[in-house]
Amino acid sequence: MGSATREALASSKEALAALGAGADLATADGLFAAGRAIGGSSHLSAALSDPAADAGAKRTVVERIFGTQLSAQALGLLQTVVSGRWSSETDLLAGIEELGLRAASISAGAQGDIEAELFEFGKLVSSNHELELALSSKLGSSAAKGALAASLLAGKASPQTVSIVGQLVQQPRDRRIGELLRYASGIVADQQGLAVATVTAAAPIEASQLQRLERHLATAYGRQVKINQVIDPAVVGGLRVQLGDDVIDGSLAARLNDLRLQLAG
Repeated sequence: MGSATREALASSKEALAALGAGADLATADGLFAAGRAIGGSSHLSAALSDPAADAGAKRTVVERIFGTQLSAQALGLLQTVVSGRWSSETDLLAGIEELGLRAASISAGAQGDIEAELFEFGKLVSSNHELELALSSKLGSSAAKGALAASLLAGKASPQTVSIVGQLVQQPRDRRIGELLRYASGIVADQQGLAVATVTAAAPIEASQLQRLERHLATAYGRQVKINQVIDPAVVGGLRVQLGDDVIDGSLAARLNDLRLQLAG
């Protein structure tokens, strides 16, 4: 991420924070829809991400195109986003999406558990190859993928999760569905002041062990950590812990693989 993008994203997040509870689900939905529209037009995305273009002119373009389609909150945030100096068109689209994810998290309040719902949906998709293909294939229409995701989540997840998954499958930007869900979970958790760790083990881990691991990770990363547990007999023994880009692999399978590489060398 370039310095220009970091500054633009920081300004956008400040604008979202200033809305407080005013950031409702309509705000998130509006940002998602606008991001898809901008991403679907190479001319528009190039114009709005051009660092040399006048910020006021870009705000006017957004007002003209989306003024009657978005809520006042979503329109204001979108204008703030395009006013920033983004390093690339891709960064601009990512910034709009991240702001939508954060707005969805805010709208869920303390009672929402979007991250857990995204994790469960990820397990469902990864266990069904045909479903994963249907949601990831470049051959299907974006609208069809969004409708499929909504039907799978109907009555099982919050409106915020349905909105987020719909956005991810309709605008994947060359990302696989598993990567998309992990990314969204991380943003949602960060908005809630949490970090998410995925712990893979050969068998279910006792609650007391999970609590100790949560405490150790919280100390190491300086924030509360929530653990998602994945059972995979292939790890043989020990644990594999992934938190963001950090991976701690203490599984027997990893040690055996390291030994094979040493012997091969």
